[in-house]
Amino acid sequence: MNSPVLTIISFLIIFTVVVVSHEFGHFLIARINGIRVLEFSIGMGPVLFRKKGKNTDLTIRLLPFGGACMYDGMFDSGEEDGADGDTDTESESSEAGEFVEEEKVSVSSEKDSEEIKDGKKESAYRDGEFNAAPVWGRIAAIFAGPLFNVILAYILGLFIVWFCGADLPIVTDVSEGMPAMEAGIEAGDEIISINGHRTHLWREIMVRSYMSTGGKMNIVYERNGERKTAELTPKWSDEDKRYYIGFSGGGDYIACNNFRVFQYSWYEVRYWLDATVQGLKYMVTGHASVDDLSGPVGIANVIDDTIEDTRKDGAFIVILNMVNIALLLSVNLGVMNLLPLPALDGGRLLFLFFEAVSGKRVPPEKEGLVHLVGFILLMILMVVVLYNDITKFFR
Repeated sequence: MNSPVLTIISFLIIFTVVVVSHEFGHFLIARINGIRVLEFSIGMGPVLFRKKGKNTDLTIRLLPFGGACMYDGMFDSGEEDGADGDTDTESESSEAGEFVEEEKVSVSSEKDSEEIKDGKKESAYRDGEFNAAPVWGRIAAIFAGPLFNVILAYILGLFIVWFCGADLPIVTDVSEGMPAMEAGIEAGDEIISINGHRTHLWREIMVRSYMSTGGKMNIVYERNGERKTAELTPKWSDEDKRYYIGFSGGGDYIACNNFRVFQYSWYEVRYWLDATVQGLKYMVTGHASVDDLSGPVGIANVIDDTIEDTRKDGAFIVILNMVNIALLLSVNLGVMNLLPLPALDGGRLLFLFFEAVSGKRVPPEKEGLVHLVGFILLMILMVVVLYNDITKFFR
């Protein structure tokens, strides 16, 4: 094991960059849409540091694996002066399979969205409150967090791809008696798509191979400029407890220290997006267990192992691997936050899209109750994942 100090510093830097990116997306688009932000918070729990700003307070909290962007309108009318960390609020939180990101938005349950004054309808909310903004402005503010995670991932991808290049989807070897050979695939073939999914990197192929549930695969490949199609059924391995296609690759790389970096950086982000979505499908269909989830402790352990495995290659290689972990976590946080579940950005968006389509707003107290239940369930899941991460060391 490495020095705990090095692991902790790497962990804090990665989490801070990913969380700040997410929260900055919420903050920036909220301000563009006229929504006041009372507090921009890094971390969760008790406040360690607070810097008062003209419009927004910056706070650093005890637990370093979350964040919050608190909009005006989250307190009752008598509590609108600021966020002291002790006020009861409705919390919106996300458990990204890796960590929790907390975003808080609520309104007084005593307010109606509209009032009648002099025969005209007027908003019951003050200018600058979250719920006083147009519905599409609120949708943009909520969606901006995950979007900025993808933007961050793309920027990190530029750094990785520039120095590492990209692994091309070219087969280097085909195993005897396996489905790929029986389907006519040969070494040197370029895999174009699998079940309609266009492949640009070898890792995209490996994700679909590793997470295969045994269903038939329609593979389009190219040989000597001619496109061919093969249909095969992955073969189950009792030893490894997974399905195999029967070919290998990933040894053919293309240099991207030129304008090609912009194209392949997107392919890099696209790969991680696809891997996250495929992982969710794999889990939902019952092919993964709680051991496949990781929380802050599990991620810290991965960071420690990565540093240990790469430090012999020099500091720059260690940094490249840390950037790669940050890219993965940023994409993971963005995708997980868009799940249509209570207390996540996706759950919040469901209510806002309902309002946009129907023209009717769900009563704040009812929406708040839904998110509160979701938040409690996410906290329970986080405790389970944390317990599982810790007990892994003793199993």
